Amino acid sequence: MAKCSLNKNTRQRQLSRYLEEDPFLTDEDLASILKVSVQTIRLDRFDLQIPELRERVKNVARGGRQLRTMSGGELVGDLVDLEIGNSGMSILPVTPAMTLSKTSVARGHHIFAQANSLAVAVIDAGAALTGAARVSYKRPVYCGEKILAKAVIKIKKGNKYMVKVTSEVKDEIVFKGKFLVFALQEEGVPQ
Repeated sequence: MAKCSLNKNTRQRQLSRYLEEDPFLTDEDLASILKVSVQTIRLDRFDLQIPELRERVKNVARGGRQLRTMSGGELVGDLVDLEIGNSGMSILPVTPAMTLSKTSVARGHHIFAQANSLAVAVIDAGAALTGAARVSYKRPVYCGEKILAKAVIKIKKGNKYMVKVTSEVKDEIVFKGKFLVFALQEEGVPQ
């Protein structure tokens, strides 16, 4: 790897600025941008008391309310933002285990699961289920890419919600879905 001509203070200021703009950058992303080793990035983050990616994602997500329709472990992807009854966002890094071995393309059910679980998560109810979905895949997603899913409740009638989910990789739409989600009555939910 080429040596970086930036001094430590300049590099650390740039690292902080990049993370303010995009808190979802990985250490590998930052190392590539700043042309230093991953270990240098980790040492700089330690010096600046900047947490690792998972902790940064959790810190961003803490701004919203808690999930009601599911437990955190049931959500596919890391919750980034949640405004129950309105909208939400999650991020899903595509790992080798999620891809087809010959092509490194993410299997569609992972992309769908992220969008579907986020559509259910934004509902303001004790429990909710997907009744129907109309989805389209816009382009393949590859190993190492990060999918940012955004869900917005478009229509609410009684216990029925129409939730639109758009998934992107680096500002390019890779998936669109409309989910008809039903909120279950509290007395109908087994304890």
